[in-house]
Amino acid sequence: MQNNKILRQLRYTFDYGDDKMMELFASGGYQATRAEVSDWLKPEGHEENKELYDKELSAFLNGFINEKRGKREGEQPKPEKSLNNNLIFRKLKIALNLKDTDIIELFKGVRMNIGKHEISALLRKPGQRQYRVCHDQFLRTFIQALQMKYRGH
Repeated sequence: MQNNKILRQLRYTFDYGDDKMMELFASGGYQATRAEVSDWLKPEGHEENKELYDKELSAFLNGFINEKRGKREGEQPKPEKSLNNNLIFRKLKIALNLKDTDIIELFKGVRMNIGKHEISALLRKPGQRQYRVCHDQFLRTFIQALQMKYRGH
């Protein structure tokens, strides 16, 4: 899934303004300017749209975790240089303090059945035997389910 689209959907889902977005980026270890945030949020095809790189999205997600769960003791995690859908899914799960049963209920809200084993496979490390790749459609549906829960549509 495209990083810019993820950022736009999370901004909409949690009704964050530009100041809050900049605060979340800063909390995660990246000092984003208002112009950068604005350009990242522009729709694809817009002449001023700028690509949001993995490291910047990672900083935003780390800031989102800090916002929702509170900063952890000691040194803050550094933004990852490379992200994949599994890591994005894991960070959203952590930020929102979701249990497997919560995720199952979220998916039921968008008429998709998923079991605990599937969720567990998505959260494993890539070298483990039961690891499963999180495809774009799954992450898209998960974010849509979050939107339904937090925005009501």
